[in-house]
Amino acid sequence: MNGMPHPYALLAEVTHQCPLHCVYCSNPLALLGRQDELATEDWLRVIRDAAGLGVVQVHFSGGEPLVRGDLETLVAECRRLGLYTNLITSGLGLTESRARSLVSAGLNSAQLSIQGDAAESTNLVAASKRFDKKEQAARIIREAGLPLNMNVVLHRMNLPRLDAIIDVCVAWGAERLELANTQYYGWALRNRDLLLPTKAQLEEAVGVYKRRKAELGERMELLWILPDYYEPYPKPCMGGWAQTALTVAPDGTVYPCPVAAEITTMNFSSVRDHDLAWIWSKSDAFEAFRGTEWMADPCRSCPRKEMDFGGCRCQAFALTGDPARTDPVCMHSPDHHLVQDALVRAHQADVAADGETIREELVYRRPHGSARGN
Repeated sequence: MNGMPHPYALLAEVTHQCPLHCVYCSNPLALLGRQDELATEDWLRVIRDAAGLGVVQVHFSGGEPLVRGDLETLVAECRRLGLYTNLITSGLGLTESRARSLVSAGLNSAQLSIQGDAAESTNLVAASKRFDKKEQAARIIREAGLPLNMNVVLHRMNLPRLDAIIDVCVAWGAERLELANTQYYGWALRNRDLLLPTKAQLEEAVGVYKRRKAELGERMELLWILPDYYEPYPKPCMGGWAQTALTVAPDGTVYPCPVAAEITTMNFSSVRDHDLAWIWSKSDAFEAFRGTEWMADPCRSCPRKEMDFGGCRCQAFALTGDPARTDPVCMHSPDHHLVQDALVRAHQADVAADGETIREELVYRRPHGSARGN
C-alpha cells in the first residue's frame, strides 16, 4: 500500500432505534439503546474530524435517523464544512415540516427503503403495516426538492415480485433504485435459511432486472447488488479494509465498514477516547487488514488479491470465527463448503409455506434479540 489512504465517506449511524423490525437488518443482534448514543456535541466533533480526514460525503443512517431531534443540527454542520449529506430512511416519521427543516439545514438527498410492493410484504418482513407512510414519504421527499433514491433488499420472499416492486418505484417518482440482494450479517444471518433464494429465482430476477433497465433507460437508474453466495468469487471489501470509508456506531465505536461489529474478537476504538484521525491511521483494528501483507494462502498467491482483497472480513468471521480466513464465498476457500451447505439447507426449506407459517419462523429485529414478530 502506497501511503495512508483517505476516507471519502462517513456512515453516521446516529441511532439503533427504528419503527421497523426487518428480518434482514445488518445492525448487530445486540442493539444499542438511546442511553448509549453519542450526544449532539460528540457528533458535531465527529463530523469536523471526518472533514479533516478528507471525507466529502456523510450518510445519516441507523436504525431510523429521523428519531434524532438534532439531525438538522448535524446536517447544518456538514453544510458549513462543505460536505454532501444523504438521509437513509424508512420514511416513517417523515413529515412535510421535518423535510422542509432538513432541506433548510442543507440536506442534499434522501434514500427511502421499501420491503416490497404492498403492505403485506412490509408487514411480513418488517412487522409493520405502514406501507402507506412510505408512499407518503416518497411524495414528501420529492415535494421538498430532494432527489428520491430508493432501496429494496431482495430475498426469497420478494424476488418473484421484482417487476411489481420496480413499478411502485417508478410510480412514486424515484430517480434511482438499488436492488440490494440480501447480505448475510446480523439479523439476516439469523434468518438466512428463509431468506436465501433458489438459483432459479435469482436467474429469473436477473432477467427482469436486465429487461427493466433497458426499458427504463435514463428515466430511472437501476443498480443490481450481486448475491455473493452464488458467485464464484467474493465481493471486494469496500475497496479493501479501511481504505475508502468508515462507520461510526451510535455509541461512538468506529468501524471500517457498517457490519464490522460482527467481529467480536477485535477491539475497535471509540470517538469517546480518540479522535478519528488516530483511529483511522493508527488503531490496531484499522491496520489489521489493510493492504495484502496480512494474507495467507490461498489469498496470498491469488492473482485476484488486489481485486477482491480476500473478500469480506466480516463474512469470514461470521462463518468461520476467524476474520483472517479467506471469505468462504470464494470457490478456492477451504471453508467454501459452509456456503454450499447453507444453499442446500435453504433449498430444502419449505418455499411453498404461506405468509403466516413463514412469519412464525422468522426472527425479527428486536431490542433484546429473541422476540418474534406478532
